Order: sequence, then C-alpha cells, then structure tokens
Amino acid sequence: MAGYFEPADGGGAAIALDEVEISILRSLAVQLLELIGPGTEPAAGGSHPETPPGEGAVGSTDDELAGIEAVSWPPFSDGPSEPPSDPVLARFFPDAYGPGPAARPDEGAEPGSDEEARRKRDRAASAEFRRYTENDLRARKREDGLAVVRALDSLTPGERGAVLTLRPEECKQWLGALNDLRLAIGTRLEVTEDDDELYSLPDSDARKPLVMAYLWLGGLQETLVETMTP
Repeated sequence: MAGYFEPADGGGAAIALDEVEISILRSLAVQLLELIGPGTEPAAGGSHPETPPGEGAVGSTDDELAGIEAVSWPPFSDGPSEPPSDPVLARFFPDAYGPGPAARPDEGAEPGSDEEARRKRDRAASAEFRRYTENDLRARKREDGLAVVRALDSLTPGERGAVLTLRPEECKQWLGALNDLRLAIGTRLEVTEDDDELYSLPDSDARKPLVMAYLWLGGLQETLVETMTP
C-alpha cells in the first residue's frame, strides 16, 4: 500500500498513511465538520476546507471532538427554508427544484409570465422540501466526517506511519466524507471539467497545495470505490 486503499482481509479496505497524510486528512475533515455545523451557515468560529493542507492542523484532543460532536439540532425541529449562501454548502444542499444554485432566481423570466410563476412555485416547493430534509442531510454528513476523525485518531503512527483498516460499513462513511471534501475543495478552486490550468500550476502558486489535496482525495475516493466493488 502506498497512500491508497487496497482490499482488506475479511472485507473492507486498508490504507497505509504516514504522519503527514494523517494530519492532512484530519485537518480537512475537522474543517469540513466546522463548515457543515447546524443551521444554514458554517458553525460559529468554523473554517472552510481551504486552509493549505498541513497548516493549521487541529490536534487530537477529547475537548475538540466533544465540541464538534455536541453540535446538533433539537429533535423533530424544522430545518432552514432558504438555501445556504456559502458556495460549498449550496453545493452540498442544493434546491430540490429549479435551475440550481448557480442561476439567478428570476433571470430571464418576464414579470407576470408563466415562467416567473413556475419559478415561484419551484422556490416554494424547494423551501418546503429543505425544511424537512436538510437537517438530516447535515447530520449524515457530520457522521461521515466524524467517522474519519475517529478512525484517524485511533492510529498510532510509527516510523513508517500506520495502516488503517476499515470495516465495510466504515468504508461507506469514508466514501461519503471523501466525496464531500473533494466537492468542497473543488468548489473553492472553482474547478470545471475543462479546467486544465489547475493541473499544471507552478509551485509558487498559492492554490497548488489545495490542488494537490484535491487530486489525492480523488485517488483515495477512486481506490476506495474499487475495493467496495465486487
């Protein structure tokens, strides 16, 4: 194993990680948890998954995890009705109906037209759908992120790092968290399908560490999917 997932005996997946890789993954996962938070915006004091990997990594402390795990929603409470203003959260929790987060609500719709009426209906339906689903979606993403942090905290790296072994159910949580991390970084970098510039940045470019993390997360995600595919 060399920094990517391989099948583990008895099912699941395994990966060898050195201390730097563990620190990067954990730092990104904690930032993701802080960003998701409850409500429609990042948690108070939360950061975005855009800190260069390896910088500002959060140490493994019981108080820190306790603070993250304590963030929750009142039972049976309604979720928000408006989409998040943060671009990453808007990608995580898009409107269920309508043109999507990148479109302006009334762009191209004449006042009083059928199109304007349809968009108003879409916004109302999206708001209602969001009220009953977003909290659950956030909770699931938080559980995925916490699973990553807990698994990394269970490791005791030696001179050659440590081998992390995931059970099949943990693989699903890691896959969800890796997907969210990659989507978050890709949104911050404004990655597009035809964007080749990011893949040939000079080392002096401030975006280079995030691009490297983005590509590495893609490799982790791909190899984890392969281990989960019969």
